[in-house]
Amino acid sequence: MSVPPDPALVDRIVASTGLSETEAVRVVEDVLSFHAEPVEDYVRRRHAHLKTHGAKNDEIFALLAGELATRVVAAPGLTERQLRRIVYG
Repeated sequence: MSVPPDPALVDRIVASTGLSETEAVRVVEDVLSFHAEPVEDYVRRRHAHLKTHGAKNDEIFALLAGELATRVVAAPGLTERQLRRIVYG
């Protein structure tokens, strides 16, 4: 990570969890990294996961559109066609 986590956030996590400062920094970095995943990577990963568990594409693309709308760092609105292109090229 190029920018260190917000010290106030790290202090809050230390105070509320009892983690050490080093552990709190690692947790913040992990969470930020998770939410920094590019939309295309997220869509491909989730599509593969849901397919593995038997979901059909119509269900998957509707679910993905809803998930993307609620992510902490919201992705742009994508149509079903755009979602399909991310998965299948």
